[in-house]
Amino acid sequence: MTLSVNSELRIDLNSDLGENVPDRVVSDDAAMLGLVTSANVSCGFHAGNPEGIRATVDAATKGGVVIGAHPGYDDYEGFGRRALDVPAATLQAQVEYQIGALIGLTTAVGGTVSYVKPHGGLYNAIVHDEAQAKVVVDAVSAIDDSLVFLGLAGSVANRVAAESGLTVAAEAFADRSYNPDGSLVSRSEPNAVLHDPEAVASRVLRLVQTGQVEAIDGSLVDVDAQSICFHGDSQGSIDMARAARDLLESEGVTIAAFAGAER
Repeated sequence: MTLSVNSELRIDLNSDLGENVPDRVVSDDAAMLGLVTSANVSCGFHAGNPEGIRATVDAATKGGVVIGAHPGYDDYEGFGRRALDVPAATLQAQVEYQIGALIGLTTAVGGTVSYVKPHGGLYNAIVHDEAQAKVVVDAVSAIDDSLVFLGLAGSVANRVAAESGLTVAAEAFADRSYNPDGSLVSRSEPNAVLHDPEAVASRVLRLVQTGQVEAIDGSLVDVDAQSICFHGDSQGSIDMARAARDLLESEGVTIAAFAGAER
């Protein structure tokens, strides 16, 4: 995305969805699908079940929301957010399995999977871990090298994906605090997750207009992103996404998916 006052500003809004089961409901998928342009849908290893995931991709397809696979570590108990040491061959097979499963369910409802965004602990690992990043990228390429790879702006994973020939999109987070180096503040730290709709909306607008986000120490971090994530399981996620979308549109920003139109 080129950020310039002389050109149209565009941004994609995405959310992690398809993570609900009857005894662990973490998000309002129906409401969020009315606000975002891309849905990162769980592939079942960290959350969700086949019936719920199918319902989410069906609703996304009917609503015109672009669908992405959201594979993670095989860590249902930890919601995929723990750091795990997984052998490369095992990890590659697990990622391939998850993407394939989501493609199957999405195809069944007449939809298309257009991109891949790793989840949680796996996502965080490949921000810096080149070996794991290559495993994940190889898995995506093996399934379908026309899938767009969505990862943290400035991450090792995005570089590895681009070098492998995948189309890459960079994302930023509306509801997460940043360290001065552009990494995300660990969820174990205070104030790592943001909840105030007005404050989040202002952060998102600044990011789109200037390409910068305020870090937890008050410094400004350069972030070149084509998509902004709202975690569906964050407290107040719907209010934050709605406030951000309303503010962006009031400022003339076009809300549009980064992937999917050509597939």
